[in-house]
Amino acid sequence: MPKPMTIGVLARDSGVNLETIRFYERSGLLPTPQRSAAGYRHYQAGDLRRLRFIRRGRELGFSLDEIRSLLELAEQPQSPCASADELVQEHLSGIAARIRDLQNMQAELQKIAGCQSGYAEHCRLLEALDSRDCCD
Repeated sequence: MPKPMTIGVLARDSGVNLETIRFYERSGLLPTPQRSAAGYRHYQAGDLRRLRFIRRGRELGFSLDEIRSLLELAEQPQSPCASADELVQEHLSGIAARIRDLQNMQAELQKIAGCQSGYAEHCRLLEALDSRDCCD
């Protein structure tokens, strides 16, 4: 039987900090680990794989509930993956919308950047935030 990992080793090998690991345990995403006689958490290789799965899901923007669903799907390898693909399509749509919003913000900020006024009274940013006409 492989040697169990401590929470510190699990954190290091997974790239997830200790408090996040404990949070994932409390929320049920990561199973409650066995404990040593001294009360230390002992993790197995499967816990490391699961934690990496969760971390990668978070990096891709999935919510904890979505990751929970994906974990359930991963535990049933013969199940169809249509629901996972639907989730990906929803995320792609959301990302596209966020990109459009960011591009709009960028365009607005470019309009007001480079103000030459020496005084806050005519600062382009302050005027834009106050819905006044910006000075040229």
